[in-house]
Amino acid sequence: MRKWYIVLLILSLVITSCSSTKNVNNSSRKRVNKTVSKVDRVVANALKYEGVKYRFGGTTTKGMDCSGIVYVSYLEENIQLPRISRDMAKRGRKIALKKAKKGDLLFFKTSKKGRGINHVGLIIAVSNGSIRFIHATTSKGVIISDLSQKYWKNAYVKTNRIL
Repeated sequence: MRKWYIVLLILSLVITSCSSTKNVNNSSRKRVNKTVSKVDRVVANALKYEGVKYRFGGTTTKGMDCSGIVYVSYLEENIQLPRISRDMAKRGRKIALKKAKKGDLLFFKTSKKGRGINHVGLIIAVSNGSIRFIHATTSKGVIISDLSQKYWKNAYVKTNRIL
């Protein structure tokens, strides 16, 4: 009986020592992730979905719409945004386009029939006046576009900063 007690004691010490090693590794991993900014993580989240087909109301790799990709990209960083682009446009603070930077949201009115904002994109890069953003289109799914393209320049409404 005493032998079993000693074996159980040794076994519990081994298990306890292993779990403490695991905790050290997890905490060092968290420190590494904190060196990357939240904006960079949001953009990286969005870029994972490039090439996903379009699906109205979609928020998964099976299909996404424009607000779905923005919603999921921010949500993965524990930032809750409204699910619809026109409601997203009411969040954050409006900024001048010339002050736009990575992580900001671009809002568009792409329909002649509709009233107001009906499309959103997430800025992934700003360089030499060129603004590149990721969004979902009905014809091509999740893609990267440049705001200097005539279609997007004409449909542009405003820019909001969430972070």
